[in-house]
Amino acid sequence: MKCIYCDHPQTYVLGDGLEKCTKCLRKFSPKKIAREQKVLSIFIDGSNAREASKLTGMHFLTIQKYYQNFRKTITHYSDTQYKLHANNVDEYDEYLYLPKSLKEFDQNIHKLQHFLTLSYNNKVYNLMMPTIQHFHYDLNDEQENKLLSKYLRFNKVAKLKTTENTITKFWSFFETFILQYKGVSDEQFIYYLKEAEWRFNCSKEEQKRTFL
Repeated sequence: MKCIYCDHPQTYVLGDGLEKCTKCLRKFSPKKIAREQKVLSIFIDGSNAREASKLTGMHFLTIQKYYQNFRKTITHYSDTQYKLHANNVDEYDEYLYLPKSLKEFDQNIHKLQHFLTLSYNNKVYNLMMPTIQHFHYDLNDEQENKLLSKYLRFNKVAKLKTTENTITKFWSFFETFILQYKGVSDEQFIYYLKEAEWRFNCSKEEQKRTFL
């Protein structure tokens, strides 16, 4: 098989089952590669980490690490694609996301996820906006919460040609996508947002090519 590091076509099998490249002399495990490819295939098919753990028999935390790395690769791919097509952006709008389990917007405004969605070539690209904590306001002040909520709702950066567009379609897609995940942290939210963006933008074949 080909070397996974230098792409050299000649490798040989060692006594412990590892392959060693005749050119760069690095070793790798065919079994590990096959395992990673299986997990990747399950990820691309849309199964979450718990489902993948059941399908593979692998520990949940191991699967979760794989998924985290996949999402980082996706985020990098998304940034690269946007840079190539940034001049084609024709619409943009801000979105205020609050999990459906949190019904009272004003009371849970500190848990809000705020992002800007840009549209280009029938695809989208998302940028996180500053968090509510960035404004250093009093979370316990009910009146202040209401004023900030009103400000965020009615002071948006937006440029839209129609009310139904690629951006609103993505938002609807994202709301459905994120329901399968509970308790996504602020630090990890961007990676789930980017996964939704990637699934919305890319066909299955494009998704597979992301990891080549």
